[in-house]
Amino acid sequence: MVQDTNKQLRAGHGEVRTRRWNVSLVWIVPIVALLVGASLIVRSWMQEGPEISISFRTGEGLVAHKTQVKYRSVVIGEVSSVDLAADRKSVIAKVRLAKEAESFAKRGAQFWVVRPRIGAGGVSGVDTLLSGNFIGADSGDSNVSEKRFIGLESPPPITYGEKGKRFMLTADDLGSLDIGSSIYYRRIPVGQVVSYALKPDGKGVNIGVFVNAPYDAFVTLDTRFWNASGVDVVVDANGLKVNTESLSSVLVGGLAFGTREHAAEAKPAADLQTFELFADRDSALAPPTGKPLYMRLRFDQTMRGLSVGAPVEFMGVVFGKVTSVTLDFDEAKQSFPAMVDLVVYPQRLGPVHQKMLQIFHHSPEDEAGTRRLIAAFVERGLRAQARSGNLITGQMYISFDLHPDAKPVVFDSEAQPLSIPTIPSSLEKVQEQLERVVDRISKLPLDSIANNLDGNLRELQGSLKQFNTQTLPSVKGTLDEVRQTLQAANSALAADSPQREKLSDTLDELDRTSRSLRDLSDYLGRHPESLIRGRPKSVNANSLQP
Repeated sequence: MVQDTNKQLRAGHGEVRTRRWNVSLVWIVPIVALLVGASLIVRSWMQEGPEISISFRTGEGLVAHKTQVKYRSVVIGEVSSVDLAADRKSVIAKVRLAKEAESFAKRGAQFWVVRPRIGAGGVSGVDTLLSGNFIGADSGDSNVSEKRFIGLESPPPITYGEKGKRFMLTADDLGSLDIGSSIYYRRIPVGQVVSYALKPDGKGVNIGVFVNAPYDAFVTLDTRFWNASGVDVVVDANGLKVNTESLSSVLVGGLAFGTREHAAEAKPAADLQTFELFADRDSALAPPTGKPLYMRLRFDQTMRGLSVGAPVEFMGVVFGKVTSVTLDFDEAKQSFPAMVDLVVYPQRLGPVHQKMLQIFHHSPEDEAGTRRLIAAFVERGLRAQARSGNLITGQMYISFDLHPDAKPVVFDSEAQPLSIPTIPSSLEKVQEQLERVVDRISKLPLDSIANNLDGNLRELQGSLKQFNTQTLPSVKGTLDEVRQTLQAANSALAADSPQREKLSDTLDELDRTSRSLRDLSDYLGRHPESLIRGRPKSVNANSLQP
């Protein structure tokens, strides 16, 4: 009270003094705790990542405060809640990301639920069988923040930052391909299919592929892609061919690419370069087709065995294919000829085509000049012929060849499409020859020949019967007499028989006579004059000795 009275008095005299506060030590501990809690709250708020919303078709496998978000098997967030969307057609999963995962809250990021899957790329998500489903994530390359995302129904085939190039293929249909189907180069898997979609006009599909580095350097502007799905079994005029890339491509499909042999070096293809997808390897790696030339052939024979796609050859080199086989009606001959339409590519003949252009000063773009050139070869015997390419399957092909002995024909070089004269096939000629032989045989008097032959056989049968009954017994008797004569001769010439002694003396006498004749012959050879003068008296009998 005294102090308060003094303070009032001092105030009344105009003096100002500072009030002093005394803080008790009891309040220090709560104040420190409050400051520490506030710092922890601020620090937690500063280290807390953004919250995003991901829309999925279904909430299967998503559990609030349990399902994690992972990137390359590292946890970067957690699902905080799973709610049904307002339209009830999807679910909204709210995810709290870690501070260091702020880049996943940018435009272009992708999220999907990792589950056990069996797809074209193989089996994935096996580890979720024990740990449960989780949300996979992949960041994008944009710096624009984003809070709402649409989740993918399946994992993306490639992730952000993976080295390689993407290419676009155009095809008539998808075939057995799917996202994740492998791409092969020399039978080595080097990439996969990453997307597919119909063309805007609906007349084909666009297929996106990704080739991993460093194999993407082998994709050049001259590279050809083809479908390597399943087992390629072809039975045609060239025989049976079976080709496949791998067991995986047989089961789930695949693609392959390569470059034609002896092709010039080309520049590497740029990212998102567009290529045509061919149906098979042969058509993909075939020589450049160049400008097509359409033709029509007429055959007065059956075309059984000739199918669409059959090869067309010139002197054994394939340079075209058959496009259709139809029937026509000839009123004059009252017949049904076969009309075969085909397309040929003269540029596929290679050096021959180039030399022909140089010799005849012809441009490949000049169709009129091409027709005149063909007309010149038709005059020299160019003819088309349907030949059998496989005797087992009966498949046929069209062959162009020069036949100098072919009959001249009238050729219209202005016809649309161009019509090349044809000749019968070798098999057809053989059939015609057989028909002529059969016709000649049918004209023979087989009945009279058979009657005469029957009469002759009857006469022969009678003669044989007479021979067996009359002639054969006589011959047997004669043979018996000859046998008896020989036996008598053998007994007469026995060693102790007098006939043999007489025969021996006779032989000795004949030997002496032959020696005398030989001596006389020698003497007359030396003294031929003795035939006229006679033998000299002085010559005795011994002089006749040689």
